[in-house]
Amino acid sequence: MDEVEVVVAHSERATLRVGDVFLKVDGDQARIDREVEVMGLTPVPTPEILWHKPRVLAIAAVPGTTLGRLGGPATASPEAWAAAGAAIRKLHDGPPPPWTGRAGRSIDELAAELDRECELLVSGGVLPADLVSRNRGVAEAALRPWTPAFTHGDLQIAHVFLQGTEVTGIIDWSEAGSGDALFDLATFTLGHEKHLGDLLAGYGADVDADVIRAWWSMRSLLIVRWLAEHGFDPFAPGCEVDVLKSRM
Repeated sequence: MDEVEVVVAHSERATLRVGDVFLKVDGDQARIDREVEVMGLTPVPTPEILWHKPRVLAIAAVPGTTLGRLGGPATASPEAWAAAGAAIRKLHDGPPPPWTGRAGRSIDELAAELDRECELLVSGGVLPADLVSRNRGVAEAALRPWTPAFTHGDLQIAHVFLQGTEVTGIIDWSEAGSGDALFDLATFTLGHEKHLGDLLAGYGADVDADVIRAWWSMRSLLIVRWLAEHGFDPFAPGCEVDVLKSRM
């Protein structure tokens, strides 16, 4: 009998695996509806949707393996990273959805959120003031105008599957929408800086690497408290706090 595996779970949503079927349970029905819609729009491979009912989306497992995970080794070849970069470029070149995704927050919204989080990280004793201040300065470079692109919004390295150098599927589209393409590239390479060149070789565009580095700091600063409050460990080796320390 297939066992039920809890892939990820927190107060907003949970993903369960039963054999080759993944069940995504979400407290926000609109988010499920949006994920179904966006998978029909995206120009890159996505999981097969088996069915969706109120608060639950069932999708088939995607063949292949990921390039790695945050906090773990990434042993895939440079060619595999380049293939992932080419697929991400194809996504970004597609017509953006008519709504704003997670990667599409305005400069003013991001700046206000960043100021608030930095203050809470220091006042709450979560991170040292010098670490926060240094990364706050690095993050400034991400606060600039950008051309809207079709963005995934949560393009973690564990969300892209490949067989050899063929991308077989990209999963977890609940945060997708129009946004900053470099946010996706930064999310994908977070904690795996040495592979950025290989990714960009496949992506094939003139990309400002300093903005990607700024997004590494921005994303890490904005999510450390949320992760800690929802049962994850941003202090684990290779994860968000180590990313921040690498900027010092």
